[in-house]
Amino acid sequence: MSTHPMRILVGCETSGVVRRAFAARGHDAWSVDLLPSEDGSNHHITGDVRDHLGDGWDLLAVMHPPCTRLCNSGVRWLKVPPAGRTLAQMWADLEAGVALFAACWQAPISCVAIENPIMHRYARERLPADLPRPQIVQPWWFGDPAFKGTGLYLRGLPPLRPTNRLSPPRPGTAEHRSWSRVHRTPPGPDRWKIRSRTYAGVAEAMASQWTPDTLDEVGRAAE
Repeated sequence: MSTHPMRILVGCETSGVVRRAFAARGHDAWSVDLLPSEDGSNHHITGDVRDHLGDGWDLLAVMHPPCTRLCNSGVRWLKVPPAGRTLAQMWADLEAGVALFAACWQAPISCVAIENPIMHRYARERLPADLPRPQIVQPWWFGDPAFKGTGLYLRGLPPLRPTNRLSPPRPGTAEHRSWSRVHRTPPGPDRWKIRSRTYAGVAEAMASQWTPDTLDEVGRAAE
C-alpha cells in the first residue's frame, strides 16, 4: 500500500463505531451487516459480508461475527443443548459459524482482522491451519473504563498498542462492578447488541495504528 486513502470494509457492524473511526481519517470505509446501520449512514451495506469480500478492499475488519458456538463459553451447548434446541442444531450452528469465519479469514484481502473470543477445540480444529493465536485486548488499555477481553485474529496487521492504559479498580468495589457492566448485562432482546459493541478507544486505536505506512512495513517484513 501507499499513503493514499484505503478502502476498508468493516464486517458484521451495525453501530458504525469502527467505520466512522477510519472514515474520520480520510479512508473510504464501509460497514456491512444483515441488519441496517444504527446511524443511517449511506456507507453501510445491508447484506452478507461474504458477498462483498472480492470488491477490492485494502483492509477487512470483521468486528462481531456470530461467535456463540465458537467460543469457550458456548462449548457446553455442544453436549447438552439449551431448552428448545437439539444437539444437531447446535452442531449445525457451529459449522455455520466456522464457515463464516473461514470465508473472512481467507478473503482476497491483504490485511484482515477478525474479532472473536477464545475458541474451543471443536471450532479451532475446523478452521484454517494458518489461523494464529489471537491478540487479547481490553477496552481499558485504550481509555475506556470497562472489562471486555476481546480476541483479534490478525493477518497482515500489527498487534494494537495500548494508547491510554487505565488502572483497573479493586475487585468488590462499586467501580469494579461498573467496569464489569458488559458481563452483567441483564437478559433481554438487545443484550447481544450491547455486549458486542466495539468501544470507541479500540476503534480509534485501529484507525490510528493500521495506516497505509504501517501496513507497508508489515508487508515488507513478511516478504
